[in-house]
Amino acid sequence: MNSTAKSEQHPIFPQGDKANPDYFTGNAWVKLLVTENEFNSVIGNVIFEAGARNNWHTHPGGQILIVTDGIGYYQEKGKPIQLIQRGDVIKIPADVKHWHGAAIDSPLTHIAITAVTPKGAVDWLERVTDEEYNSYKQ
Repeated sequence: MNSTAKSEQHPIFPQGDKANPDYFTGNAWVKLLVTENEFNSVIGNVIFEAGARNNWHTHPGGQILIVTDGIGYYQEKGKPIQLIQRGDVIKIPADVKHWHGAAIDSPLTHIAITAVTPKGAVDWLERVTDEEYNSYKQ
């Protein structure tokens, strides 16, 4: 049995609520672990099914992603898509336009740590097009 199948059977955190379809393409679920009222940050476990991704967006205070399972993509505007997988830590500076999600043929789970500033935690932008999503080159 491969590690992805094992982790899908025994997730670290509960699946959470279905992600808002206004900001996600495909199915994703978010389980908030820490809310902004507790600390000046939001920490959530995000599960993307294969092919799912979020919209382009920015974070006024930056974000850290810790990949805990699966394989996915991360892209900053104007740069090539990066492959991300279990054990990767992605540090996203404040106000960098980006998106992330699962690979075409693999689910992805990551913990998202997002700073909350007076400007908020996230600014959602336009959807990632299929052409953009499918532009990953190995």
